[in-house]
Amino acid sequence: MKLRQFGFIAALTIAASIAGSGSVPTNRAAEPEPAGAVTVVDLDGLPEVDFGDTENELTRRGVLRTDVDPCGPALTDHETVTPIFVDNRLVLLWVGDPVRTPEGVAAGTPLTQVRHRYPNARHLDAPPGTYRFDGLLARDGDRAYLFLHDGRTVRKVIAGYADWAQRAFEEGHGPC
Repeated sequence: MKLRQFGFIAALTIAASIAGSGSVPTNRAAEPEPAGAVTVVDLDGLPEVDFGDTENELTRRGVLRTDVDPCGPALTDHETVTPIFVDNRLVLLWVGDPVRTPEGVAAGTPLTQVRHRYPNARHLDAPPGTYRFDGLLARDGDRAYLFLHDGRTVRKVIAGYADWAQRAFEEGHGPC
């Protein structure tokens, strides 16, 4: 019995690690957000960062660092956000607290609130035999929020192109 409990706890720890928040840049200490500061990710992206932007454009504007993180590019002013690029275009943002959707959903939001705020969100079951989280996909045209959850609370918020969010969920891709 204790061995099964240990295995279950280990599996949850691994799943939380896989779905972990964005990377901390290695060239400077992480700077905490000021108390009460909230960044909003919407279906266009973040302030100064839009889905579809190229790595080169974001780097030129000084909002993306491409040489400091072993997991890939990192945003300069958003320590808990990990950008995902496909064919040099921003397609997804994996966001952690304190980043929220315009409806106030963030990591830690109870699932009942998510379902209330996104009543048309479609439930996605994690593949059997994996240690991944289930999801809720709130789609609006070609964009979506994907809320990874443990059945009670949101563990990770992903925003971006709906097809790429669904694909990341189905294939188990994470930011690193």
